[in-house]
Amino acid sequence: MPAPGTTSAAAPSSAAPGPASGSPHAPSAARPHRRSILRRALLAISAVAAAEIIGTVGFHAIQGFDWVNSVYFESMLATGQGPPLTLTTDSAKVFASVMAFVSVGSSLSAVLFVLGPLLNRIWRGFVERIEHEVRTVEREIRDDLH
Repeated sequence: MPAPGTTSAAAPSSAAPGPASGSPHAPSAARPHRRSILRRALLAISAVAAAEIIGTVGFHAIQGFDWVNSVYFESMLATGQGPPLTLTTDSAKVFASVMAFVSVGSSLSAVLFVLGPLLNRIWRGFVERIEHEVRTVEREIRDDLH
């Protein structure tokens, strides 16, 4: 006799997955979904914060900016505003170029990483609606020909 909640290998379950069988649409799946969103948000914020910290420390060490100007400079790079202050050394200019790609990339990736599941749902709903309309039009054309 199998343990409760498991199925026997000799007798596969013929029940279709439904809300009670652990599908993503089950009422109990709401909490893991929220945890997944929170986990995604935490990871995204961590990536952006890491890029901000690395950039701030780098501009403080390489260019010699004070801490406030270092944070300000890195924040302007990360948001795509461009460099608000003039860099005087070649190494600072190279570092700023690298950090511009890293910072903007991490910010954009963070937004897409958090919003990805929502955008996927919206996209799938749109595609399903279009496919339904196409099937309806095909059916109408087929009926008109017969």
